[in-house]
Amino acid sequence: MKKRILTLLLAIFLLTSALYAEGAPELQLSATSLKPKVVASTSWTASFADLGGVDYVTVIAPPSLVHPPEYEITVKDVQNISKADYFIYAGYERMMKTMGESIKGDSVQMIPIKTDTSLATVKAQAKIIASVFGTEEESLQRVAHYAETLANGKKAVAEAGLQTKKVLCHSMQVYLAEELGLQIAGTFGPGPITAKQIADAAANQYDIIIDNIHNPVAAPLVEVSPASRLVVWRNFPESVKRGSLEEMVSENLKALLDE
Repeated sequence: MKKRILTLLLAIFLLTSALYAEGAPELQLSATSLKPKVVASTSWTASFADLGGVDYVTVIAPPSLVHPPEYEITVKDVQNISKADYFIYAGYERMMKTMGESIKGDSVQMIPIKTDTSLATVKAQAKIIASVFGTEEESLQRVAHYAETLANGKKAVAEAGLQTKKVLCHSMQVYLAEELGLQIAGTFGPGPITAKQIADAAANQYDIIIDNIHNPVAAPLVEVSPASRLVVWRNFPESVKRGSLEEMVSENLKALLDE
């Protein structure tokens, strides 16, 4: 009898040791499974989540779209948002008009933000997001890197002698242009070009015209000012990853510096 009891105890000990070594199923939770589900409307709002110190963000509008805010959501998209813990959006997206109040409730925390590429806006909106997720320390580091990207870009613009050039800029790209130290002598867009704007471009013969790839309208201006160099920038990053907004700024800067 004692031998059988000892054998049973030994078996229990070995089984317990094995479970401890492997980890009990209910304790085998990956780091990802413990994270809240965060969904962003576009790659731009997702880039603000990144700067807010948040990782593992999925987006609704594909980053490859030319104009992500006009993306028409599907039933599956609405379901994905409804299952999220947090939904980050800007408010100008067509999807927000389509969804209306359908996803607003206790299950999803809606986080509206403002989006532009100015350092002031990035700092303010990243702070809002970080305060929700408790990622303030990480956010400060990421925003500091974004600020460094802008500072380096401004230095490169000055070294290229572009800070004295007359620039006619799409209104949605003014924020970045100013951060880079460009002299904005006039603006246009996002609406259709007017006769007055065409006459202005013809009269002033701007050195550089900066258009917006997501809403390009500068063609008539370039036509009457052929000596102007056309530069096309983007606001929505082409990918959803760590540092996507900094990467986009760097690509915009490259387009500006490439003669």
